[in-house]
Amino acid sequence: MEIFSMKKFFALALCLSTLSGCATIVGNDTQLVQVNSDPEGSQFQIKDDSGSLISQGITPQGVTLAKSDGSYFGKKNYQITFIKEGYSPVTLPIKASANGWYIGGNIVFGGLIGWLAVDPFNGGMYTLHPKAVSPTLAPEAK
Repeated sequence: MEIFSMKKFFALALCLSTLSGCATIVGNDTQLVQVNSDPEGSQFQIKDDSGSLISQGITPQGVTLAKSDGSYFGKKNYQITFIKEGYSPVTLPIKASANGWYIGGNIVFGGLIGWLAVDPFNGGMYTLHPKAVSPTLAPEAK
């Protein structure tokens, strides 16, 4: 009876080990960031760390951003600039950080492979912060 239980245990352990790298399984390589402003109707531009223009538009709008550049531990960070005539421009960061699924999931499921080989190439291990950007633009002094 004990051998049968050990077989079940190892079968369960094998199944759980396939979940290593939880961020890859439950996370995505992109994330929707809601872009708002006060006042609404502000123009915005999102640039990545290299200064490349990634997206632009008018608030409010949702923008899908990549969380990784595809390189080893290559998280993506952004700068978003808001412009509206009669108001001072505002620039804010959008930063990627390791999420709980990557940290906790790989600890729980023993996912050394997920930690070091799979997830570092997949943006699913990161979460972009803030998930919604909503600055108040100050009127320009006259």
